[in-house]
Amino acid sequence: MVTEDESGMDEQDGDLYSSVADILLVLSAVSVGDYRSSLASNLSDTGPFSALNRGINQMVTALAETQSQSETYQRELEEKIATIERQRIAIRELATPIIEVWEGVLCLPVVGVLDTSRSVEMTESLMRGILDSKARCVIIDITGIEVMDTRTADHFIRMAKALRHLGTFCYLTGIRPVIAQTIVDMGIDMSDIATRRNLRDALQEYVARSRTRVRRQPAGGGLVPSNGRQVR
Repeated sequence: MVTEDESGMDEQDGDLYSSVADILLVLSAVSVGDYRSSLASNLSDTGPFSALNRGINQMVTALAETQSQSETYQRELEEKIATIERQRIAIRELATPIIEVWEGVLCLPVVGVLDTSRSVEMTESLMRGILDSKARCVIIDITGIEVMDTRTADHFIRMAKALRHLGTFCYLTGIRPVIAQTIVDMGIDMSDIATRRNLRDALQEYVARSRTRVRRQPAGGGLVPSNGRQVR
């Protein structure tokens, strides 16, 4: 037979185990980032777990607020990074503007200092522009470059050779007198790239050559040898 004291002790032990289990469940949820659970707490209750439950609830609330702030900061940071990336792309495009100045003719005006990174980006952008527009001629205007060293000149020579492999002719225009003298003094061989005084001269020459080729080509698309007989 269970006495009154023993019955009261069993009930008290049950409440104790239940309270501990509730605490463990809430802490387990918090450990995986779930802050929705809370413990029952009564401010007027002076039981052994009342103060502990209130403390845990306050901790969970603080963690939930911290997580919310962290998520807000994370979203703001991602938005700022995305904005910076868009601005970087826009700046890169402005730094290497590719303009179609005539049918099949692209112009790349170069302004400022040409370093290795910009050289690579410029070549890649120009290649994409040629493939997209099927351009037959590219005019690289360096009027905006005040200083040219061996590395810069070598870059333009390599670019001209690369464009030639795509079946595209390349002009280099806008060479300043100081740069021309520097090229001569350094012994840079620019024979692999056609140079003209300015963009207008290069464009006029290309248009004149294109019109000459069109006039010489027979209507049937064949070639006319020296004997005047059309070859198909």
